[in-house]
Amino acid sequence: MIAEIVSIGTELLLGQIVDTNAAYLAQQLSALGIGVYHRTTVGDNLDRAIATLRQALGRADLVITIAGLGPTMDDLTRDAIAAAMDAPLARDPAIAEHLTAWFAQRGVPMPETNLRQADVPAGGRPLPNANGTAPGLLVEKDGKIVIALPGPPNEMIPLFETSIHPFLLERTAGERQVIRSRTLRIVGMGESTVEELTRDLMDAANPTVAPYAKVGEVHLRVTSRAPDEAAADTQIAPVVAEIRRRLGNVVYGEDETTLEQAVVALLVQNHKTAATAESCTGGMLSGRLTNVAGSSAIFNVGMVTYSNEAKIHLLKVPAALIGEFGAVSSEVAKAMAQRVRDLSGADYGLSVTGIAGPGGGTAEKPVGLVYIGVATAAGVTATKNLFTGGRADIRYRSTQTALDLLRRELMK
Repeated sequence: MIAEIVSIGTELLLGQIVDTNAAYLAQQLSALGIGVYHRTTVGDNLDRAIATLRQALGRADLVITIAGLGPTMDDLTRDAIAAAMDAPLARDPAIAEHLTAWFAQRGVPMPETNLRQADVPAGGRPLPNANGTAPGLLVEKDGKIVIALPGPPNEMIPLFETSIHPFLLERTAGERQVIRSRTLRIVGMGESTVEELTRDLMDAANPTVAPYAKVGEVHLRVTSRAPDEAAADTQIAPVVAEIRRRLGNVVYGEDETTLEQAVVALLVQNHKTAATAESCTGGMLSGRLTNVAGSSAIFNVGMVTYSNEAKIHLLKVPAALIGEFGAVSSEVAKAMAQRVRDLSGADYGLSVTGIAGPGGGTAEKPVGLVYIGVATAAGVTATKNLFTGGRADIRYRSTQTALDLLRRELMK
């Protein structure tokens, strides 16, 4: 079964609301083995909504609409469904009676427009909405299914769970396949290189392999369609193993594992501790480490020495060193890493010093120039990095690189 999700609402097109409903439905349909080939958003315009639904019905077996079932004139979903499926609206007496009673119980006058919520396309049936006045709709005609759900998540999700999920389970029982995915998380290698090394795997139809560029890392998602979860996992496993073989230790984790979680796990496993000294990242690096549950076992000290004075007086970085090379330099990064390691007694000292922008850069030291120091028992090193993007991207990429440098030290 092929499905299409149609979200209706001008506020979505204006970016005033993020469409979390469509994401939820896509996840639920995927878990049912129903392929979602298109997701469409259309504004509160009847003609465009009708055209959108007709297009969706032309390429999908199942169309699920979100929102537009309320009582006001811009709630036009039921009208659009009626026109697109040539199924004229008729008022359902039971719903009308329910609406009248609902308002009466609350002692509130009912505007006549509320009765629009009792209109149902011919051949369709209403779906009870325990959390609102607008019922959902289910219409089947000519081998096509249209399901209309209310927009508020506290109404849509329970209605889907109680009415739609059981219906789709039954309807797809004879043909249902599961869709399973595993995501490999990669750091320290660009998307184009990852693709070059795994390009032939991306040509396969099942399982599929698809790359996704994230800030400071790349994800490779391996997805399989199979009769059951065990069969899907069996198909995925050798592909994941082959990717790991080709890419090596740039793969730091899978699925929801974050880089900081992977680093904390390695520190715990190796019975090591870390401390940080930060300038341009302003505590983001220590924040990422301490955001991981159990990090108190491996994290000693985090120092934010934003100004030169703080570097000199708190970290005891020699003033002459800063005067000669500047705060953004390999020499100062190494001194910061070594000093925070010495002061804290940690096994590893990490430092970050750079220019996050948007101002402050020069021809010699442009915005995005960041030095990252790592101090260990064997000595201290610093890497020079030139990151792109805005201030937030540069700061995040700096912490990402620092965590990866520590990860690589721990894997030696």
